[in-house]
Amino acid sequence: MTAVLVLASLLRFFSGSDVDAQLKLHGPYLILAGGGDYAPAMQAAIDGVRECTDCAAKIDVVVLRASGAEGYNPWFIAMNGVNSVTSLVITDRASAERDDVARTVRNAEIVFFAGGDQCNYIRWIKGTRTAEAVKSVYRRGGAVGGTSAGLAIQGDIAYDACPSQSAQSKDVLLDPYDEDVSLSRDFFDWPSMRNVITDTHFVQRDRLGRLLVFMARAMSAGDVRRVKGLGINAETVVLVDRKGIGRVMGKGPVYIIIADRKPEVIERETPLTYRGYKIWKFESGDTIDLGRDPKIAPKVIDVVRGKLSADPY
Repeated sequence: MTAVLVLASLLRFFSGSDVDAQLKLHGPYLILAGGGDYAPAMQAAIDGVRECTDCAAKIDVVVLRASGAEGYNPWFIAMNGVNSVTSLVITDRASAERDDVARTVRNAEIVFFAGGDQCNYIRWIKGTRTAEAVKSVYRRGGAVGGTSAGLAIQGDIAYDACPSQSAQSKDVLLDPYDEDVSLSRDFFDWPSMRNVITDTHFVQRDRLGRLLVFMARAMSAGDVRRVKGLGINAETVVLVDRKGIGRVMGKGPVYIIIADRKPEVIERETPLTYRGYKIWKFESGDTIDLGRDPKIAPKVIDVVRGKLSADPY
């Protein structure tokens, strides 16, 4: 049974035991999901935090949302080792600054950001007590992550989807300063995600072109020397351990992209030209060291006057 509590702009949905789970944590882990849900990866995160697959230890899960309701509660509560699930629907900064909200998040062992529109997260998460509580879960050895919009905010550099919800590759390659391209910085500063930009539903929605534009825009800003793109397909998860090693789980694939020079041409209403993107492809079961470039040789792709030099997929 799920209990529902409504407080101003805050919705709280609770399932499970109201006795706080207390246990030693064995993370931290990052749960980087490309859209949709893949239960085996979430179970692996739960088991990693507990450091067991068949034991009595249980954890509390908090789902953070900017829209929606309790959809994740039955999904999580059915998993092995889950004591309780609290879904918090937060739509304003005042709610994200509430002591009771921050306390609920801080006491969790896993915090998961649902999908939706990441611009809504951008409006209330950064610098709030709730954001600090999320960081504290990671520092304690818990797991933090998200899917789709919830993944977008895990990178050091985020495509924030403000004001538009979906930049299209074909459009932004022709104009990297299209109004649909909006980037934000410095949400959580996870060690494995520094100077990383993520993107989701990657192959299904042909998002390579727009990720290349996001990376070029970040490089042209002048405050970074190297940017890494992480493109993750739907129903695919990269589960990253404390050493920055990610395991690809689900349908795959996952793409790692490196940009390490400034664009040749990046101007308003002018097609992008950038030569020398390095791209690696990983399938389900592969591992990715987010702290190092892969040992295998990359595929190199140029963007010249808004057109890709080769099929990236």
